[in-house]
Amino acid sequence: MKLPENLQYTKEHEWVKVDGDVAVVGITEYAQGELGDIVFVEIETVGESLDKEETFGTVEAVKTVSDLFMPVSGEILEKNEALDDAPETINKDPYGAGWMIKVKMNNPAELDELLSAAEYSDLVGA
Repeated sequence: MKLPENLQYTKEHEWVKVDGDVAVVGITEYAQGELGDIVFVEIETVGESLDKEETFGTVEAVKTVSDLFMPVSGEILEKNEALDDAPETINKDPYGAGWMIKVKMNNPAELDELLSAAEYSDLVGA
């Protein structure tokens, strides 16, 4: 299982890549593997400001539907429109083309509460 060192992770299996005051968010390779084939992504929170750990959308797989949680508080600037037509991109490239949202962070200090690649690896037993 790939766990890029340049990302931070949540216990709910989201990853975060920071670019200035914007956080790019997606789900981990572990999460997409547990979900199975992803068939639909619903994100209707663009333009909204959400608190850390609030639900920003859902991901639907053949087996289940799972909530997506904000790793940091902030305003959702953009969603990955390409996932509307090709949700399986998350299965193929969870850390690249399968990103989900971009968030303008309210409090970058919240990043200190996220997990490193090593800590996340220990969490999932990888």
